[in-house]
Amino acid sequence: MQTIDPAEFEKRVKRITAIFSQIAEHSDKQALIRCPYKNRHSQCTAKFGCRFKRPSGVDSELPICTSDDQLDYRSAWESKPESVNAMRAQLRGRACG
Repeated sequence: MQTIDPAEFEKRVKRITAIFSQIAEHSDKQALIRCPYKNRHSQCTAKFGCRFKRPSGVDSELPICTSDDQLDYRSAWESKPESVNAMRAQLRGRACG
């Protein structure tokens, strides 16, 4: 049986944490302006109408999203932004104030 070096293990955990933190930060920023229904191929996955939804031209494909990603969608789901920030702080283990 192989023994795990605690220092090496800690180093790897810190590296993985840094990678996932960067992904989460990017996702948080992107979620402020990018439609949550737009996939990575700029296709619309929403099951409702949208002014940016355009037919793809192929019946089997999802519609195309023509949004320029400069919209602020937060007002659609954040009725009290200060409450959202307090909850984020609480989830991160910081004291809410």
